[in-house]
Amino acid sequence: MKYYLSSYKFGNEVEKLKHMLPAGSKIGHINNSRDFTWADAEVREDYQRNEIEELNKLGFSAEPIDLKIYFNKEGLLHAKISNLDGLWVSGGNTFVLRQAMKLSGFDHIFKDLITRKNFLYAGYSAGICILCDSLKYIQNVDDPNDFPYTEIKEAVWEGLGIFNYGLLPHYDSDHFESAAMGREVQACIDNKWLFKALRDGEVIIIDGDE
Repeated sequence: MKYYLSSYKFGNEVEKLKHMLPAGSKIGHINNSRDFTWADAEVREDYQRNEIEELNKLGFSAEPIDLKIYFNKEGLLHAKISNLDGLWVSGGNTFVLRQAMKLSGFDHIFKDLITRKNFLYAGYSAGICILCDSLKYIQNVDDPNDFPYTEIKEAVWEGLGIFNYGLLPHYDSDHFESAAMGREVQACIDNKWLFKALRDGEVIIIDGDE
């Protein structure tokens, strides 16, 4: 699997992103991290629409994927994602995103996706925090106890497990969560937890059979 992991939005490496998949590649846009209970539905839809437009401008063919539609329908979601070349996973509340992934079976499907050499996983903020072994690294930035879905009322702390350390976006940046993320960095230091902090604009790119 290939990875394009940005601290915030598309970051400063969009020219590289354009060439990580062939032009016209099909990208699914996952926006469920913005399903938190106090979210403004219009703002949420604007974020998704704008990001899909940006992906299309980069030469991809992007479409929305709402994991809520696939709750308890893992087979349908697997069939849908099998026909895609990549995913863009947006920022928001990582714990809410994790709930949606569990309820839809995405976490099981992801284990198959990582074996696809030319599949692209891209995203930012919550979309990259979800890849860590645990969500403990961002528990004071994102609310673990926000439960927008009636099907689940318990936080899921286990991440997707690609990294055995925390990814901490928005560090030392002009972002409303930057100060709180700085405290998470200090918590990682105090607890001797491994982590990598990213400033907005920075991107981690893994392009190859890794």
